[in-house]
Amino acid sequence: MVQLTLPKNSRMVTGKTWPKPEGASNVRKVQIYRWTPDDGKNPRLDTYFVDMDTCGPMVLDLLIKIKNEIDPTLTFRRSCREGICGSCAMNIDGINTLACTWGHEQIKGTIRIYPLPHMPVVKDLIPDLTHFYAQHASIMPWLETKSNEPAKEWKQSIEDRRKLDGLYECIMCASCSTACPSYWWNGDRYLGPAALLHAYRWIIDSRDEATPERLDQLEDPFKLYRCHTIMNCAKTCPKGLNPAKAIQEIKGMMLDRVV
Repeated sequence: MVQLTLPKNSRMVTGKTWPKPEGASNVRKVQIYRWTPDDGKNPRLDTYFVDMDTCGPMVLDLLIKIKNEIDPTLTFRRSCREGICGSCAMNIDGINTLACTWGHEQIKGTIRIYPLPHMPVVKDLIPDLTHFYAQHASIMPWLETKSNEPAKEWKQSIEDRRKLDGLYECIMCASCSTACPSYWWNGDRYLGPAALLHAYRWIIDSRDEATPERLDQLEDPFKLYRCHTIMNCAKTCPKGLNPAKAIQEIKGMMLDRVV
């Protein structure tokens, strides 16, 4: 069940239905969440009909076609089209994923597209990620060192480098955090799967020399411990990562400090 954070005192209403393309034999029905802060109206679901014979294979191709040929007011983020930047993360057919890597042919029936759930909406399919990015910045996502800087580079063994696999690939699309019920309920204080995955990536980096300080920062009833291992984060991650495992590893390190 898709759960969205609607503007205060508002409700979802039926929006505009656009006409079917003339002469098209392969048509798909697409419903898209629409809302703008400028007109004072309720969020709505607009309905479009798209000729799939002239559309690319991905949901992002579908959105671009609608914007270019049907409704230029439709608003969404996009950039790389290769699953690298994370800009086009949205809720597609009830799943948080990337529009550029999710094929519309694997969706049965009506294609339904919403912004990422439980986030303030800037406009249409664009969520406000200001707080999400601030949480990421709070875990110090950079190398912290105390030793004298080497003349050329901070060296790392092949074995230590491999420990970062499954962590550094995160593209900060927010699909995992916005799929997490704990983040829905406590997003103001719980850092969420994405930020904690990045925190673990720097905690275990053999070149980093601020592990005690990083763990001290996470020693909080809400920042770390609101994770209940529901695994929504791992299930929805478009890169196949497992934030829940990283969070459990941090919890284990916290226990080792107590012992």
